[in-house]
Amino acid sequence: MKRIVTFMAILVVVLSCQAPESSESEPMKPQKIVVYQVFTRLFGNTHTTNKPWGTKEENGVGKFNDFTDTALEEIKKLGVSHIWFTGVPHHGVIGDFPEIGVSSDDPDVIKGRAGSPYAVRDYYQVNPDLAVDVTKRMEEFEALIARTHKHDMKVIIDIVPNHVSRHYEGKNNPEGVKDFGADDDTSVEYARDNNFYYIPGEAFQVPVPKNGYQPLGGENHPLADGKFDESPAKWTGNGSRLAQPDFYDWYETVKINYGIKPDGSKDFEELPAGADSLDWKKHYEFWQGKDVPDSWKKFKDITQFWLGKGVDGFRFDMAEMVPVEFWSYLNSHIKNTNPDAFLMAEVYQPALYRDYLWKGKMDYLYDKVELYDTLKNIIYGHGSTDNLPAIFESQRDIEHHMLHFLENHDEQRIASPEFAGNPWKAMPAMVVSATVSTSPTMIYFGQEVGEPGAEDAGFGDPSRTSIFDYIGVPQHQKWMNGGKFDGGQLSENEKALRNYYSEVLNFTRKSSALMGEYLELHSFNRQQNPAYTNKSFAFARWDENQKLIVVTNFDEFQSVKTTLKLSPELLKAWNLEKGEREIKELMFGKKKTKLRVTDNRAEIDLELGPWESAVFEVR
Repeated sequence: MKRIVTFMAILVVVLSCQAPESSESEPMKPQKIVVYQVFTRLFGNTHTTNKPWGTKEENGVGKFNDFTDTALEEIKKLGVSHIWFTGVPHHGVIGDFPEIGVSSDDPDVIKGRAGSPYAVRDYYQVNPDLAVDVTKRMEEFEALIARTHKHDMKVIIDIVPNHVSRHYEGKNNPEGVKDFGADDDTSVEYARDNNFYYIPGEAFQVPVPKNGYQPLGGENHPLADGKFDESPAKWTGNGSRLAQPDFYDWYETVKINYGIKPDGSKDFEELPAGADSLDWKKHYEFWQGKDVPDSWKKFKDITQFWLGKGVDGFRFDMAEMVPVEFWSYLNSHIKNTNPDAFLMAEVYQPALYRDYLWKGKMDYLYDKVELYDTLKNIIYGHGSTDNLPAIFESQRDIEHHMLHFLENHDEQRIASPEFAGNPWKAMPAMVVSATVSTSPTMIYFGQEVGEPGAEDAGFGDPSRTSIFDYIGVPQHQKWMNGGKFDGGQLSENEKALRNYYSEVLNFTRKSSALMGEYLELHSFNRQQNPAYTNKSFAFARWDENQKLIVVTNFDEFQSVKTTLKLSPELLKAWNLEKGEREIKELMFGKKKTKLRVTDNRAEIDLELGPWESAVFEVR
């Protein structure tokens, strides 16, 4: 259903112990973290050719220098505190760079033409595609770090400890740092200090293609011969132990050995009992003087290198595929260098969350399989908000550490027909995601202007903006407007969408209550209020300075007109004065409504349109 939705808004009503004028004139100190993930090589690309399997000359490629002061300031204004620059380390890519002595990767073991950022080829350099002058590519990235800091935002980059490119080639190692595999005993499947696992006596074979796949879409290339020289073969990144992995395996990568034997047993000292209650300093002390596997030291050196460049934190790919003891070792060393380093990771098994937080010393984990997947199902129209309270209750002890998102490079674009089709359909989910806990909120570049990811880029499938190919991002390009970064080519509806995101994100950065307590009101209203359905969701957030009621309507067609009831638990916590008062919203529209409080109940007159949300503050 397409509609102009500039009328949609978060309704924010402020009722505090201070006078309303004081609340509005004295902005609160930003507290929530907002992460802006950007695929670095796509951000500044202005080409609109979008040819499947197109070269960078045909389809274009963005550069570090495209993140101008203007661009960074506009990102900052969106409400962003941290930028995750995805795809910075030098990964496998098709094409020669003779100026720096780098030859093309083999198309038989590369996905796409531009290559996956998760098949890192050299951890001590940046992707040469991202530089205007490839001989000064590191200097250009260092300048981007400095510009980002100048705009009061932090810099995050990817580290992928589970695997590296099949063609890893450390041409830029610091003095004394040996390359991955340089000292490996390749005659055995496993040795503790080998960096890789091997298949002795067998050579690697390129997977048999499926579904008509051809490297580079069938284009002639001198290296595209169905062969890749690797003998003995190494285990593949996802754990395949076959010399010829399956086409759907992560065949472009090889798995790193962390001292886990092939039978799954550990070949290193484990953490002591009670380690989950110890801070990172105690973990750091524990590892001093310990003999750890060589791969641990290599990744410690890599992260220390990037911290030395001014990087403020890391996003760790597929963290659950690497032992938690390694994370204790690595993250405590990172924190010892920079106690404020921002560490977030992919962990998709809820049963492992607490181990990777408390023992592994992660700061934040993706909340994908619980919150994201549930919200996506609700947006689809198949799910029920009745499923949300149990998620938040089960995460009460770790809620601050569960990073919330509705898009990232792995997930379908909200605006794609395969997902919501209309980006406004997800706005109730955005409000819930951003305000329900003290955790960080993450958005993916282009999400805020309704990018549908519809291009057939080559290796990647439409509905997800390709991370494997050179491609343009049309909606983002409209906002970029040839380098003005002013949204000059966006429609009024698209501008309204970006404004909506900006209002939500900036509000979360300023509201002190969103770093305070939480109590869900959904269950109480479902029991006591027939007009309140499983398409709505309501909860309270508060601290000593501010009391908020958040209500959302996920229904695409039906308005909500009801009396929202505050639960006895909330009445006790808030100790509200009896009486009726008029309350008004703050962020949009200045609507007015009534709050009534008696001896044993309180209620708010509520009217929300389709996909509309409201945030009320109560004094």
